Amino acid sequence: MKKKFEKYWGDPTKINKMLFIPCVLDPRHKFTTLSFALKKMFGDNGATIEKDVREYMKSLFNEYSSSASKDKCGKLSSEVEASSSSYMVDIGDFYEELSRHTSGSGAGNSKSELDKYLAEDTEVGTSDFNVLLWWKYNSARFPFLSEMARDILAIPISSVASECAFSTGGRVLDSFRSSLTSKLVEALVCLQDWLRSESQPISIEEDLDSLEQLEQDLAKVGKEPSIDDI
Repeated sequence: MKKKFEKYWGDPTKINKMLFIPCVLDPRHKFTTLSFALKKMFGDNGATIEKDVREYMKSLFNEYSSSASKDKCGKLSSEVEASSSSYMVDIGDFYEELSRHTSGSGAGNSKSELDKYLAEDTEVGTSDFNVLLWWKYNSARFPFLSEMARDILAIPISSVASECAFSTGGRVLDSFRSSLTSKLVEALVCLQDWLRSESQPISIEEDLDSLEQLEQDLAKVGKEPSIDDI
């Protein structure tokens, strides 16, 4: 256990920054709670980790916003191409004039969604507070961040190492059953999942007599006629 802890948490600089993003996307905590927790956990290294998380959060937000902008521009260009030639406009000149207009009016210096979100006060935490519901209600104010929250907060968190969580095949196909075909292994894995999902699990001990009788009947079906059967 200690080796696994050292592997994932031993070196603070190598910790996956995605682990801290859900805390930032929680309006009850943001960087206020994260900063306090990092200092408590890692001491002087907490400030360095927080700086890295802020940079990672900013780059992730830019990735989402740029992807959305490309989709909108692509949709706009397709609509313009579909319209008649008399109504076509030069998109490049339009955005250039728009850029000059926004810079002159001061709109170009407005804060981004991320800056506005982090500048707001944290929400008061209650026992029935729903983070995803909060982002749904505030998706109009933070469209890019709400999309980030939808994707990131849906990632399941597990204390089990990934190689252990996906080792079902190793328990089905061991050294004694290494000649099983891929279809048979798939059938065994699916059957195991179906049996576990039953509301009333099947008890092998209780149905042992029925299983033995079924096995004998199957053996008789596949048995070739002999003198003893006559």
